[in-house]
Amino acid sequence: MMNVSLIVLGGLREKHMKELAAEYEKRLSGYCRLNVVEIDPVKLSDNPSQQEFLNALSKEARLIKEKIPKNAYVFAMCVEGKEISSTELSKKLDDIALGGKSAAVFIIGSSFGLSDEIKEQADFRLSMSKMTFPHKLARIMLTEQIYRGFSISNNAKYHK
Repeated sequence: MMNVSLIVLGGLREKHMKELAAEYEKRLSGYCRLNVVEIDPVKLSDNPSQQEFLNALSKEARLIKEKIPKNAYVFAMCVEGKEISSTELSKKLDDIALGGKSAAVFIIGSSFGLSDEIKEQADFRLSMSKMTFPHKLARIMLTEQIYRGFSISNNAKYHK
């Protein structure tokens, strides 16, 4: 069974978001071992300078790197990443499992994104859309797509 980690900056506070995340996490338990790691984003001043912003992204990068398992295939979620279909994600997960990597890791940055360092070290830059989504919704959507990917690989009826 594959290990999948979601490393996310920020947590879910709203009850309905927690319940939705828990539902997909429960569904995924039949396909993988899911580990969700929430990291507190660095707090910025109300009007941060470019240097404060870069320092925050750098500090977040250090925190993220500490949580990435060794020998993991890393997805950096970013707007400039590649958009792929659910079927393509499914194939990518299959290829990772067959390719000798011990885990797949998906990293969702703070509302300010991810540092260039994390993006450059990632194996794949993934974008869900050119549209902008709330951070919490992006997490739920990604978890659902991972579930959908495993469902496709296992010929389950979920994917239509």
